[in-house]
Amino acid sequence: MPHFLLLLSMDDTHCLNYRNTRYFSKLICDYLDQDPTLKPFYNRFPNLENFKDQIEEKSSFTPEGRKVLVEALLEQYSDLGKSADTSKTLENIQLLADGKTFTVTTGHQLNLFTGPLYFLYKIVSTINLSRELKKAYPENNFVPVYWMATEDHDFEEINFINLFGGRLRWNKESGGPVGRFSTEGIEPLIKELNEHLGPGTFAKKFCELLKTAYSEGRNLAEATRYLVHRLFGEHGLVIVDGDSSKLKTLMQPLFKDELLKSASHDFVSKTTSKLEEVYFQQVHPRDINLFYIKDGLRERIGKRDGRWYVLNTKLEFSQEEILKELNDNPERFSPNVILRPLYQEVILPNLAYIGGGGELAYWFQLKDMFDAFKIPFPMLMLRNSALWVPAKEKSKLEEMGLKVSDLFYPLHEVKKNYVSEHAPVDVELDPYQQKLQQMFDELEDVANLTDKSMLGAVNAQRQKQLNGLDNLKKKLIRAEKRRQSDQMEKLERVYFALFPKGSLQERHDNLSVYFSEYGSAFIEQFFESLDPLDYRFRVITEKELV
Repeated sequence: MPHFLLLLSMDDTHCLNYRNTRYFSKLICDYLDQDPTLKPFYNRFPNLENFKDQIEEKSSFTPEGRKVLVEALLEQYSDLGKSADTSKTLENIQLLADGKTFTVTTGHQLNLFTGPLYFLYKIVSTINLSRELKKAYPENNFVPVYWMATEDHDFEEINFINLFGGRLRWNKESGGPVGRFSTEGIEPLIKELNEHLGPGTFAKKFCELLKTAYSEGRNLAEATRYLVHRLFGEHGLVIVDGDSSKLKTLMQPLFKDELLKSASHDFVSKTTSKLEEVYFQQVHPRDINLFYIKDGLRERIGKRDGRWYVLNTKLEFSQEEILKELNDNPERFSPNVILRPLYQEVILPNLAYIGGGGELAYWFQLKDMFDAFKIPFPMLMLRNSALWVPAKEKSKLEEMGLKVSDLFYPLHEVKKNYVSEHAPVDVELDPYQQKLQQMFDELEDVANLTDKSMLGAVNAQRQKQLNGLDNLKKKLIRAEKRRQSDQMEKLERVYFALFPKGSLQERHDNLSVYFSEYGSAFIEQFFESLDPLDYRFRVITEKELV
């Protein structure tokens, strides 16, 4: 039976509280609940009304900064316009010169072929938020931004996709900022992907897009920009590459403070120590939170005995030399995870950052640093999360009398719950446990009236009998699982189809699998289903037509 994807109504979507999914940290759930404990670690909670004050605060962004930003972005898009329609994006870039225009931003690594599905949800959330803000504040303009993490260096985190239970990996020697890596030699990997996806029209279309994006002569930053633009450019998404000499001129004063005064370390450490009283530490500040980068090189900058050095190299500078290098070649200084958010907010008229739970966790460590540098702290928004449920998996669940929400547990618990619900007898043995407790309560009364020294013996026997009952319960559950073995196998198949490797689908699966079946309609329906200001987990079910 062929599948055709429809844009879904709210009847095809239902929501879960993030805490009830059991996949999100206490810190993130407390934040969404606006727990007062976290209030010192952020600026404003991201509801629609609070954007009014955020807009006013970020209106301090200078015309000079806007001019540099627009010039840098036009340079970055100059070649892309020769091979793709960039008209809507260029309109948004020009709007950034206007003092009434602001950005909402998400960021992500340069994952191979877009990486896990949540990359898609991040960008959709960002575009949808810009639209919502335009409706609420029509006198302003709002530009969605995707910040490419081109200066990262951990190639092993991004050089693979998960595919049909396996992993497709790009094996390549690596070193230096990943955005500068050549895409030479990736063609066989795209061919292998095409073989896995099969001969369908949508699969062919997706692999042709990848071939064009990763064509010879491009680096990974250029390939990612092309690919993401082809997927989202019609929505006016602006893609920013921070590996830019022009943009880094705006950061030179802060980079100088970092080199001479280790400016960020104390502020971040202060915030982190307060946050650690209740939650965990996500990132660790260093004395100097900068890397030195060139083609093939990305190493930390350190300081010793009044001189600056680049780890694992022979490069060494006096104060005069390091400041001259910063002045002449700002592109060689790269912020680490501590300073990258500051860099983003210095060069963008940004109102909100949309990220995953792990990202927001380290942003909470940065509030005092932003305050010290007098840079407005953006509103922190958890990206939309979703589970896509194909029609065939939904049918299987209905046949078993299950809801999708029943699966948000480890598999062994899902099986146990199912067995308990469908067994011909109560395998939980709760009534017998209650009777046993009542009987030993009565025996305690007898011991109290006769010989209180017998209480220990009574309670020891109570525990022995309860343990025996518990062991019996486990045996009954195992026996019932054997009896229901066919259902258990069916349940397991559905579970892993929706929760691959026991994880959230969005953290595992790659877009290629879904695009090959549904085409671009798969992406478009998320624009209908995801609401960036509704902080609940989405379960989205496919409709099936003949």
